[in-house]
Amino acid sequence: MSQATTANELLGHPKGLYVCFLTEMWERFAFYGMKALLLLYLTKYHLFPDADGYVLLGTYAGLAYALPLIGGMLADRYLGMRKAVVFGGLLLVLGQLGMAYTGHAASGSVDNATRDNTAVQVMYLALALIAVGVGFLKPNISTIVGRLYSENDPRRDAGFTIFYMGINVGAMLSSIICGFIGEKYGWSWGFGIAGVLMLFGLAQFLLGQNHLHGHAEPPDTEKLRARRFGPLSTEWMIYLSALVAVVVLQQVLQIKLSFAFLTALAGGHEVTLTEVVATAMGLGLLVWFVWFVSKITPAERGRMIVLMVLIVISAVFWALYEQTYGSWVAFTDRTMNPDLFPQFVRRDGSTTMPWSTMSLVLIPGGVLLAMRIQGTAQKLLLGLTLAGSLLFLLHDILIVPQNAGSLTFLGALFVVLLTPLFAWLWPVLDRLKLNPSASAKFGWGLIFAGLSFGVLVLAARSVGADGLVSVWWLVLAYLVLEIGEMALSPVGLSAVTTLSVPRVVGLMMGAWFLASAFGEMLAGRLGTLAAMDPTTERSQALLTFGNSFLVLMFVGLASGVLMLLLTPMMKRLTQSS
Repeated sequence: MSQATTANELLGHPKGLYVCFLTEMWERFAFYGMKALLLLYLTKYHLFPDADGYVLLGTYAGLAYALPLIGGMLADRYLGMRKAVVFGGLLLVLGQLGMAYTGHAASGSVDNATRDNTAVQVMYLALALIAVGVGFLKPNISTIVGRLYSENDPRRDAGFTIFYMGINVGAMLSSIICGFIGEKYGWSWGFGIAGVLMLFGLAQFLLGQNHLHGHAEPPDTEKLRARRFGPLSTEWMIYLSALVAVVVLQQVLQIKLSFAFLTALAGGHEVTLTEVVATAMGLGLLVWFVWFVSKITPAERGRMIVLMVLIVISAVFWALYEQTYGSWVAFTDRTMNPDLFPQFVRRDGSTTMPWSTMSLVLIPGGVLLAMRIQGTAQKLLLGLTLAGSLLFLLHDILIVPQNAGSLTFLGALFVVLLTPLFAWLWPVLDRLKLNPSASAKFGWGLIFAGLSFGVLVLAARSVGADGLVSVWWLVLAYLVLEIGEMALSPVGLSAVTTLSVPRVVGLMMGAWFLASAFGEMLAGRLGTLAAMDPTTERSQALLTFGNSFLVLMFVGLASGVLMLLLTPMMKRLTQSS
């Protein structure tokens, strides 16, 4: 390897990978930090009914997962990935800082609350800004990572593993830090820290652009600069259209339809316009799919049918998974002592900030400094960065008071811990000729998702002498759920590229994300099974939570068993020639 090549790399990967790693870490920190607080903010501060809180959480997150379809297309055709990421980052900063304006707390009761309407409208505007910002940033930062490697570069998979680690590090730190700050200092501070750190992430991306080596530039600068409407170029038309979309989405998030047959389908609640639009998109995709598979070869048709089944069933998994930010948070808040090690926790007010806050300086500082040095010093610096971050995390788990929002860090923590295990497991099973097919892995993923709710059913029936549920039931539920995620999520992304007809891979990847959006919205609806008045007695709350988790357990188990039963047929479809 030449000295010039080494100078452009860090640990054998392009330095641009670490620019993207840090950018996505900050973006996911902001996104998940806000998401960890959102349900509690809606129901505790603005006194939204539980059902409305669950539905808004689902529809907002669904938008955030659906809009990358448009953001990716605009970047591919016009903006280029770099400009799309910068614009998306700006919208995210504005949205997160907008969430920091909380106005006055609602007064009265849930059924007859007097809310600060200005603050509520600012919140809807902020959510729309974040959703559109995610639409521009999320798909394109991933695309940049892929472009940093040549098509057959053997380092590509390892590079995406490092990038995926950034996502989970950001999610883990955000839950601990934003959850603590929101609880101790107020909602404004919890949301505000997410916005400030997203601003740092955007600044870091701008300063590191030279490490992208032109891989994220617009495909046709002349087309981008061409005037489309008076003096406005194509680029500015895209930006202005996105801002108009923000205003429209602010209203869309609030609009509910009360057609009788739709309301019945939604389990007795009004249907949001977002759900209607998403359903129309799904039906349109289905019509296209039926037409498309009639035009291709039998072998291609078989693989495409299998892929579509996997995509559709993935929505069920994500609907279960996203309960971690909905009904699981409410369950933790109302029935548990959230401290993992209460004998060590300091509740005397002496803890002013989680130590993991220092990781927000240590990790980017260590990575950016390592990009400027080489050799043993570089490896030593990164090792110290990792060791310090782990020490801070251990301190916060042991000493810092936890709450329902901060405990959402468990999901990302188990992903980080399980990733090396599954990276080792699949090749070993393959050598032993025991590696399950994609459909079987989906089946097991859904079964483990169902079992995680079974753990919580037992938890709701296992109250301690103090009338509370042990938080270790939640830890076990997260572990079981994340085993399911590791069996399904990475496999699904791989299946899109291997089973799809090559000329529609991009569209099918869009269908995968659309299924995630459906899952988010369905999660909001399923969460209403656990809806209750905040004044509900704990014994009744445990019964309600237990019954809702029992239903979701059977949804996961039944879906998983169905996939296992379909596996032989799906194998034949993928192997037909």
